[in-house]
Amino acid sequence: MSPNTLKPSQARKGRGATYDPHNRFSPTHSEAIDDGWWQEAAPTRLATEVREEKAKSALAWNRSPDLPFDRSLNPYRGCEHGCIYCYARPSHAYWDMSPGLDFETRLIARTGLVDQLREELCRPGYTCRPINLSGNTDCYQPIEAEHRTTRALLELLLECRHPVTLVTKSALILRDLELLATMAEHNLVRVFISLTSLDTELKRTLEPRTASPQARLKVMQELNTAGVPVGTLISPVIPGLTDDELEALLEAASRAGARSAAWMLLRLPREVAPLFEDWLTQHYPQRAAKVMSLMRQCRGGDTYDSRFVHRMRGQGAFADLLAQRFTKASRRLGMHERADMGLDTRAFRPPRAQGDLFN
Repeated sequence: MSPNTLKPSQARKGRGATYDPHNRFSPTHSEAIDDGWWQEAAPTRLATEVREEKAKSALAWNRSPDLPFDRSLNPYRGCEHGCIYCYARPSHAYWDMSPGLDFETRLIARTGLVDQLREELCRPGYTCRPINLSGNTDCYQPIEAEHRTTRALLELLLECRHPVTLVTKSALILRDLELLATMAEHNLVRVFISLTSLDTELKRTLEPRTASPQARLKVMQELNTAGVPVGTLISPVIPGLTDDELEALLEAASRAGARSAAWMLLRLPREVAPLFEDWLTQHYPQRAAKVMSLMRQCRGGDTYDSRFVHRMRGQGAFADLLAQRFTKASRRLGMHERADMGLDTRAFRPPRAQGDLFN
């Protein structure tokens, strides 16, 4: 059982979720009730726990027409960034933990991932196409500073001239600036910095442990100056809360050096919907009803639509207006979405297998 399961809903400093929803795979369901007896108050701060797990595979594959990549790498399960809207939260239930506070406080660091990737890249018949780092959770979240798995993966990919795309909200990526610049010289890397809002106070509760908006813009500037192709992902666009910043976000990213842009509408799969709605009630009670009403208008009357294409963009008048605004602003700024990243796949050479003395 999660140590947070019976604690009541409340905002906690440095955390996005306000409670731990029930794990849908658990055979039992516990609820907190007031029986009149004294109960220990829930702590306002929760420590981060990290456990290691031996990787059984490296690449995760998808056939989604929504995504510009068919394979991804995820060094970590769960994410300390704590973004309340994160669509990856429901995946934590597979590890017998809650998608709520557990997702951002009980993390799993995958070990042996570099060796596993090396083995998979050496397999006969492997076809080189760009790998996406951070397909599920941020590969530069705070625990990367200690584990350095992302850097080790990039070193392997450079060694075998394999292209990669990166998406992050973290300034920690600048630690690897020299490595990324070398990869860029060989046309092996594209970086996308995710932007949600320029409002630091909103960011503080929406994405508690991510870099500030100003820090992310600085990351774009430094990457661009170093010759690393950089774009921005305006995601998620939250109707009634951040949609009014759409043009301002694109303009700020363009000034910082971003040359391409994409956007995604807020996604609320499974447990994310009640978590997000409770977060709204805690932090923006005066906007909660409006935001959820607009979300339902964009999702055919529900909080989420899992169909391909619709899940990323939504439907209806409000979603169509967002798409038109993005297209108009990005064209004006010379930014555009690129499904084909144009990275070099022809220079790929399988890495040396572990113990191979003859390559």
